Amino acid sequence: MSIARRGRSLGVSGFLLAGAVGIISSTQTWLTVERADAGAAILVPGADALQLLAPLSLAVLALGAALSIAGRIVRLVFAVVAAATAVLLGWSMIPLLVSPPLSAVAPSITDTTGLAGSAALSDVVASITPTFWPFLALAAWVLLFATAVLVLLTWRQWKTGGRRYRTEGVAADHGDGAVDAVDSWDELSRGTDPTR
Repeated sequence: MSIARRGRSLGVSGFLLAGAVGIISSTQTWLTVERADAGAAILVPGADALQLLAPLSLAVLALGAALSIAGRIVRLVFAVVAAATAVLLGWSMIPLLVSPPLSAVAPSITDTTGLAGSAALSDVVASITPTFWPFLALAAWVLLFATAVLVLLTWRQWKTGGRRYRTEGVAADHGDGAVDAVDSWDELSRGTDPTR
């Protein structure tokens, strides 16, 4: 089976996997702060290091779930939104991986030490080291971007849903005979007023 024919299943799987990794990593330690005052190291979870991580990961999960039943144009919109989300999250993570800024750990340090202000926090911090979780999350965003591109390339070849999901062009033809209660109910289900 070609990739174009498997586009829907690969798209849904890729979106769900990336979103799940994002959600799981948001609860894990992303940055370890070694203290200059010989205190215990401060562990900063992903949701604190990157504020957008948890909500956007949930959005990606929702996109993955909705992609499985989305119509033609909606697939295209979902793919564009997913690609933009992957770029935004990936770009936001680069400073955390290269040289984590003090602002990413400041709330956690303040909660632990009670100190505030960049000068006081700088005196407490000896080093900030990323763990493997942000690297794993970055890999998830690369996967999300690649999956979004795959959806953009294959969305036209996906099979559409069955007839039961479509309402346009469906009209009951009863001829000149009487309409019973079941036929009336079916017409209501289709959006047609049986009393006309």
